[in-house]
Amino acid sequence: MDAALVWEWIIKSLILILFLTIGFAYVTLYERRWLARIQARIGPNRVGKFGLLQPVSDAVKLIFKEEFTPASADKFIFFISPIITVIPALIILAVMPWGEPIRLFGREIELLISDVNVGLVYMMAVTSISVYGITLAGWSSNNKYALLGGLRATAQMISYELALGLSFVGPAVVAGSLSLVDIVRAQQSSLWYVILQPAAFIIFFFASIAEINRSPFDMPEAEQELTAGYHAEYSGMKFAVFFMAEYIKMIAISAIGSTLFLGGFDGPFVGTFPWLGPIYLLAKIFIWVGVLIWVRATWPRLRYDRLMQLGWKILFPLALLNVMITAIVVVLVN
Repeated sequence: MDAALVWEWIIKSLILILFLTIGFAYVTLYERRWLARIQARIGPNRVGKFGLLQPVSDAVKLIFKEEFTPASADKFIFFISPIITVIPALIILAVMPWGEPIRLFGREIELLISDVNVGLVYMMAVTSISVYGITLAGWSSNNKYALLGGLRATAQMISYELALGLSFVGPAVVAGSLSLVDIVRAQQSSLWYVILQPAAFIIFFFASIAEINRSPFDMPEAEQELTAGYHAEYSGMKFAVFFMAEYIKMIAISAIGSTLFLGGFDGPFVGTFPWLGPIYLLAKIFIWVGVLIWVRATWPRLRYDRLMQLGWKILFPLALLNVMITAIVVVLVN
């Protein structure tokens, strides 16, 4: 194997992980300032100019906080559960295209780690792994509230994973490929799929919020009912890893949605100026994350039975209907 290619993979992987970890820190600041703006408050503005060092302050606090492990917990499972949760969030964007290929050091470098021809299948497989960490965290804590949070996360994942996976099928059928690069190329030569696949876009939006346990679908960690749910017994860096996983998944879901439905890195003059591609995609991710925060600030949490009904009785049938109609239209057009 070409040594230069291996180094290219390593460097791109490190850049992606660094982007996600730094992005997680500043998405927390983005959320706190945006929530404050919506609620007519000021938000963090004391640590650094405009509060820009607040995430650094939070990180230092969490690093030095005492870690507590319950005496009756399963120590090994309790320790590895946060790791199982965060790793899928870090690796899911390995197949995400960030822009047109660029020439650097005499080589053509693609702005993604790996262009696999089943990128969507890879993403669906990875998204279903992190719930194991949440479930094991709830079970290993030997706490009734944490266990209920883990069980709720499992039920919620099963309920919304089907609708989420079927929402991927519409863009894949229209583009005729499971590769994210091909899906972006198809949108460059036609309309963005938010226009051609509006039902899939809406289903993806709601199912993805439920998949990452964000409000109003944050039943696994409902503070008023479960005192923080599955991470009730976690503190210090273990809690920080769960926290990091949630916000990295926000970035990942925003990147996936932007790529599938909003053209990915597509935008004006990308063909002439390839460096615009990553800027367009980052701008779309920024707006998508802002909408997720907006939803948290304005919508009340659903009752648990209604959460299940939404997944099984509304989103899942609609997703099946959308796949059927899309397949029929594509066959008739072609």
